[in-house]
Amino acid sequence: MPRRSKTGAVPEGAGGRELTRQRVIEAAAGLLAREGREAVTTRAVAAAAGVQPPAIYRHFEDMDGLLDAVAEHGYARFLEAKRAVPAPEDPVDDLRAGWDLAVEFGLANPALYAVMYGEPRRGTDSAAFRAGMEILLGRIRRLAAAGRLRVDEALAAALIHATARGAVLTWLSLPEDGRDPALLSTLRESMVAAVTTDEPAVQDPGPAGAARALRAVLPQQTALSEAEQRLLAEWLDRLAAARH
Repeated sequence: MPRRSKTGAVPEGAGGRELTRQRVIEAAAGLLAREGREAVTTRAVAAAAGVQPPAIYRHFEDMDGLLDAVAEHGYARFLEAKRAVPAPEDPVDDLRAGWDLAVEFGLANPALYAVMYGEPRRGTDSAAFRAGMEILLGRIRRLAAAGRLRVDEALAAALIHATARGAVLTWLSLPEDGRDPALLSTLRESMVAAVTTDEPAVQDPGPAGAARALRAVLPQQTALSEAEQRLLAEWLDRLAAARH
C-alpha cells in the first residue's frame, strides 16, 4: 500500500492515483450526505479528502465531472443492495420487492439520489448502472417466462424505472407533514397493474402473451443458429406488440 505523507495525502503513482481519486469521490459523497449539494465545493472536498484543491482537477475535468463519479459511486452502492436481497419465488412479488428496494434507497439517500437521477443521463454509462438494469430486466424476463407480462419488456422497464424514480423525487419534494405513505403504495400497485396480468397471459386466446413468454426464454436455447434466433425474435416481438 502506498505510504501517506505527513499531511495524510497519498502520493500519486504506484496505485496512489486511483486511491486519491477514490478518496476524493468518497469525500464528496460524504459531504453530499451530511450537508447537501451546496456543501460539495472544491475547497471542502479537498479538505475532506486530505488533498490540495488542484489535485481534484487532475482526476476530474470540473466539479460536474466529480458529480458524475459520485453518481457512479451511488449506482455501485445501489447495485450491492440489489444483489444482497434474495429474490422471492413469485415473479410479481419479486417485482414489488425490487421497486420497494429502489424507493427505499432513494428515501434513505436523498441528496445522493438527486445527483444520480436529477439529470436524465448522469451516470447511466457506468458499469454499475448497466448491471443494475440487467437485474431489472431479469425480473421482467421472469414475468414474461411465467406468462405474467402485460406489455413488452422495454416498455415494462421504462414504466418500472419511471414510477420508482418519480415516487422518490415527488416524495422528497413534499413537506414532511404532507408525505402520505399511500402515495408510494398506490404508485407501486399502479405500476404492477400496468405491467403484469392477474393470470398467466398464455391462457388468453391471443398470441401476445405466449409470444412474450417464448421471447423471454429464447436467449437460453441452443437449437437455432444466431440468424434463426434473430429472425424468430423479430417475429415474436411483432406478435407481442400486436393488439387484439
